[in-house]
Amino acid sequence: MTKGIILLSGGLDSLVSLALAKEEFNIELALTFDYGQKSVKQEIFASKNICDHYKIQHKVIELPWLKEITQTSLVSETEIPAVVFEDLNSSKFVENSAKSVWVPNRNGLFLNIAGCFADSYGYDYVVFGANKEEGQTFPDNTQGFIDSVTKEFEYSTQNRPKVVAPLINLVKNDIVKSAIEHSVPLELTRSCYSNREKNCGVCESCVRLKSALENNNCHNLIKVLF
Repeated sequence: MTKGIILLSGGLDSLVSLALAKEEFNIELALTFDYGQKSVKQEIFASKNICDHYKIQHKVIELPWLKEITQTSLVSETEIPAVVFEDLNSSKFVENSAKSVWVPNRNGLFLNIAGCFADSYGYDYVVFGANKEEGQTFPDNTQGFIDSVTKEFEYSTQNRPKVVAPLINLVKNDIVKSAIEHSVPLELTRSCYSNREKNCGVCESCVRLKSALENNNCHNLIKVLF
């Protein structure tokens, strides 16, 4: 079986991506990034628990300088926008919300760091949680972006790993549905932008997750996570 490495934030998308990728690849290592985000402790905790569950190695990569060059609400004192689901139907609101949580070249940076590990340790695949729903807002969650980074690795690495995103054609409702079908431990996920003990339920990430859980009749899980 071919070997892989995954970007793991502990959120819904990276958790389900790991579970699906493990059915096809031997995922040996997960990377979680600390760039000064408010939720970093919770993300590391969730990611560690997920790695323990799937019995894979977990490594935290510290990038303190990334916080210094961005004013995103994910890392700054700026308040993270509160959202209700109806807001997500407004293209203007989604555009402004995306700007408030944008971290400069984050996915490009994370994937290139993973590419270093892949080149050094012979991983054939780099997995991350890009999906169709977020791809409608963020250009670094699209198939075009994935293909571009894979093409870059043909020049910048010796073993030429391929970037894959198991969820690239799925929206949140479908991601939760797939997780249920594959018995993914969704109780381990942490999808919140805040540093609260539980998912806050009002940031955009939480609202998308909660709506998807409701649509899949995961009412008991909502009580656990929120």
